[in-house]
Amino acid sequence: MTLVSFAGSRYGRPMPMIERDTPVDQGQRRATFQRAKSHETKRTLVQGAMALWRTKGYATTTVAEICAAAGVSKALFYFYFPRKEDVLFEVGVMSTQAAQRDIRAQLAGPYEIGEVISTALRTLEKSMRRNPRELVIETILEGYRHEHRILATGAGDVDADMFTELFSRARSDGVLDAGVDTAHLAHLASTMVSEGARHWAAGSFGDRAFSDVVTEDVMTLIAGANARATSTRRP
Repeated sequence: MTLVSFAGSRYGRPMPMIERDTPVDQGQRRATFQRAKSHETKRTLVQGAMALWRTKGYATTTVAEICAAAGVSKALFYFYFPRKEDVLFEVGVMSTQAAQRDIRAQLAGPYEIGEVISTALRTLEKSMRRNPRELVIETILEGYRHEHRILATGAGDVDADMFTELFSRARSDGVLDAGVDTAHLAHLASTMVSEGARHWAAGSFGDRAFSDVVTEDVMTLIAGANARATSTRRP
């Protein structure tokens, strides 16, 4: 940021003195710009890939076609995504992040845990309905493969789930018993969402909405975890 201060004078009038950016300020600004540019490039690649996958399918779409749709070079593609499958995984990450933002917004005021989950899953279902069901299944399977690689090699962390913040908040507010293992509960609930999405895409739910079925399942899981935590504390 450039600041103006009136520290000197010329001909009896104040003379502005410019305080220029320090090297640290310039470095921070460059870093912020690069992060924003990197995020936008990744998003452009994902959007280009999704547009192609919706029209011609996932399996037959090539990296070259994704690059052409996004207007970037292959070298830039491989800078962000070592494999085409990694773009698919990024789609899953973006969906989870959108659900996390949805949940966080609801936690800004009074909340009911079942309604928070239902609202987030309805948003997720709207996103899924915009894509071919085969693509939803591929996205879920790639998420499983990615998690398996991390657990097998120990390289990196398993990405954050959509429920940890909600369950931690609920426990601190007394909605969940203090003995509930929120990290484990969040992992199980996230698995229910993934499996629910896969079964919904395969047509297993019939006419029932994905959000209705999975919200009911997750609430049953929460009730069981709460009852168990409560019973273990009784003398």
